[in-house]
Amino acid sequence: MSPPCWQSTLAQTLNRLGEKRPFRLAVLGVGHELRGDDGAGLAVARGLRPFASERLLVVEAGHAPENHTATVRRFAPTLVLLVDAAQMDEPPGTIRWLAPDDITGVSASSHTLPLHMLARFLQVELGCEVVLIGIQPADTSLGAPLSEQVETAVSTIIQALVARDDVFTTDQDACCEGLK
Repeated sequence: MSPPCWQSTLAQTLNRLGEKRPFRLAVLGVGHELRGDDGAGLAVARGLRPFASERLLVVEAGHAPENHTATVRRFAPTLVLLVDAAQMDEPPGTIRWLAPDDITGVSASSHTLPLHMLARFLQVELGCEVVLIGIQPADTSLGAPLSEQVETAVSTIIQALVARDDVFTTDQDACCEGLK
């Protein structure tokens, strides 16, 4: 049986968690931009940066995302999306939604702390859900640019998130409804 489409899982998760008010999403772009497609998560974060708001935290977390836990804690997210290149033995540019339990065997060798450990820490400390959106890299060699397949995947992720009005609204009444 094939895994569910990451976009369907994203929509289901956002719909379910969107019932909690105020809903807050933190996106951490993870990776090393000097290593080609390993910079995919950073590219997603840069693409989302203009949409940052009181409901959306965007962090270019680089190769040491654990250094940004204080920022994430202050934001108090409902959901943390870690976006990173992930060696999944799939065609380049493949996007997968990975639960923390699924990422213990996923290669993330450029990071100082394994992402499954960071995910567990955030879940325990913040009481939020944490998932990884993995992008299969084509080339992670030093000095390589993002491959065309990964650039397409980055654009697809950005478009899928920006299309969600429930996340990207800047309407103060809508975001603070649960506080009244």
